Amino acid sequence: MPIELNTEETADALHSIKKFAAEQLDEDLGDLRAKLLLDYILKEIAPLAYNHGVADAESFLRRQLEELPATCFEPPFGHSTERKRH
Repeated sequence: MPIELNTEETADALHSIKKFAAEQLDEDLGDLRAKLLLDYILKEIAPLAYNHGVADAESFLRRQLEELPATCFEPPFGHSTERKRH
């Protein structure tokens, strides 16, 4: 599943890439170079993080589903059972 950013997210990401390059690499990136780098990251690296997120969500949901019977179970015929005990 391709990772796509909206206009605002793209602008924020480009700003972040340019700032990182300037501060950490002493490299001033123009708009085109920053966009090429962003596109590369989104295509090649971001899916790795996305897949980890999906796996984490799946693991969380599986744990929740395992607990569902204990959490949501309500015994039937509670009134009838109470009468039998007395």
